[in-house]
Amino acid sequence: MDSLTQIVLGAAVGEAVLGKKVGNKSMLYGAIAGTIPDLDVLASYVTDTVTALEIHRGFTHSILFSIIFAPIFGWLVSRFERYKDIKGWSWLFFWAFITHPLLDAHTTWGTQLFWPLDLRVAYKTIFVIDPLYTIPFIICVILAMRQNKAAKKRRVYNNWGLILSSSYLVITVLLKGIAFSKFESALQDQGITYSDLDTRPSPLNTILWTANVDTEAAYLVGHYSFFDSQPILFTSYPKHHEYIDSFKENDKLQRMIAISKGWFTISKHNETLYFNDLRFGTLSMEPHAENFVFQYEIKTDADHNINFIETPKNRADAKHLLSDLWLRIQGN
Repeated sequence: MDSLTQIVLGAAVGEAVLGKKVGNKSMLYGAIAGTIPDLDVLASYVTDTVTALEIHRGFTHSILFSIIFAPIFGWLVSRFERYKDIKGWSWLFFWAFITHPLLDAHTTWGTQLFWPLDLRVAYKTIFVIDPLYTIPFIICVILAMRQNKAAKKRRVYNNWGLILSSSYLVITVLLKGIAFSKFESALQDQGITYSDLDTRPSPLNTILWTANVDTEAAYLVGHYSFFDSQPILFTSYPKHHEYIDSFKENDKLQRMIAISKGWFTISKHNETLYFNDLRFGTLSMEPHAENFVFQYEIKTDADHNINFIETPKNRADAKHLLSDLWLRIQGN
């Protein structure tokens, strides 16, 4: 999830653990702890694109990280804070650390919760930014923050924030199940043979859902809103995996394929090849749009080494997408 959401979650968890003992400092340290796992993004400044993608939401988002580093941070904070209970501080950091990847596991990218096992948990029930999750949560945390640490209302407001946000996550699982069944029925009604079906919510909401469908020669992409009244239409994206046949055994390429979980196409523009990760869609709701959210130029040198360079995003495209989404959410 986005940084603001993780800060709010960390603050609420910190309050639940130590709010009665240290007041707003519990929220402060919870908020700090809630952002620490995402420091793995700094890897992009010191390593190549593929390695940075592999590191993201890896070790720092694991149960192992929470177990190892919670007591370390708990001990450090207890050295200079008036409240000296190492166990209390350690519990605060542990729960702030572990709830971060538990929330991230609901997104499309997922998280390696069980690192070092090569298993990424991704429920794909919520977009990385979802106002319906974050806004009620942040209101409750702010209301709690304004109360005295001994006030009963402080606990009530904070608990409501945790209850509302957690309940929303449960609802998103149910919504995903309904959307999944709608896509299955549409594929069956249209006589489409496929080997895999992957669904996720569209940006900023859980009303409009997107499906990637794996067929033999192409991926199909469809959208379904709970306000739809017409059948679901699917757009075909040719895989064009033959474009990379000459270097398909390359280590970096194989790692990129693993990162994308096999949901990728290869496109060619002016003899330049691009690797498109289909799991995150495009910056447009137009059929056959090719401005993929995660698109990487494949660069090769004279020694046949490969590098992946992420293509820059166009702010105008993102703004246009918001307009498209609003119209599509209202139904087809």
